[in-house]
Amino acid sequence: MDHYKVLGLSQNATRDEIKEAFRKLAVKYHPDKHSQSPQAVRENATLRFKQVSEAYEVLSDHRKRADYNISYWANKNNSYSHSRAEGYGYGNRYNNYGYGYGYGHGSGYKRPGSSSNVGDGFFYTLENALRFMTTRAFLLNIAFAGSLLGGIFVIDKGREAIWGMHNSGKSFEAAMESIENAKASKDKL
Repeated sequence: MDHYKVLGLSQNATRDEIKEAFRKLAVKYHPDKHSQSPQAVRENATLRFKQVSEAYEVLSDHRKRADYNISYWANKNNSYSHSRAEGYGYGNRYNNYGYGYGYGHGSGYKRPGSSSNVGDGFFYTLENALRFMTTRAFLLNIAFAGSLLGGIFVIDKGREAIWGMHNSGKSFEAAMESIENAKASKDKL
């Protein structure tokens, strides 16, 4: 199922356009509006309402929308898959998120990496790496490591500056060499 097509939008739709399209379609297909309609019309309206709700849920969330867009483009030239479940009960899984729509009618698409195509695995790996690198814990760890390295650098430069103030013109190695020479000459005496 193409979520953009369900809402009647293009892929570069803004968040406000998505929200407005959802509101119009939700009012049109809301089950309460069709409570007195014949059974077939009610079921069709309920199905469409759930499709519209799922499309809005995916496209209104930045992460889910990015995941959907990556998967859509990765599979556009490969095998964009549709599945249909018969029976009653919620039947859709969208990228391992647990929501669904329809009474046993579901459609989805394959995540990158779910097929045997080599290119799909690359997109899946890249997506996971980007998700990991943008987590709060990862960024906090990077900031902590950066502050530790910065502190070590400042301490090292400070040590060199203090040494230079107290021992003008001599390096630490030269000072150690002069101490060794002094010890050797003292031992000779």
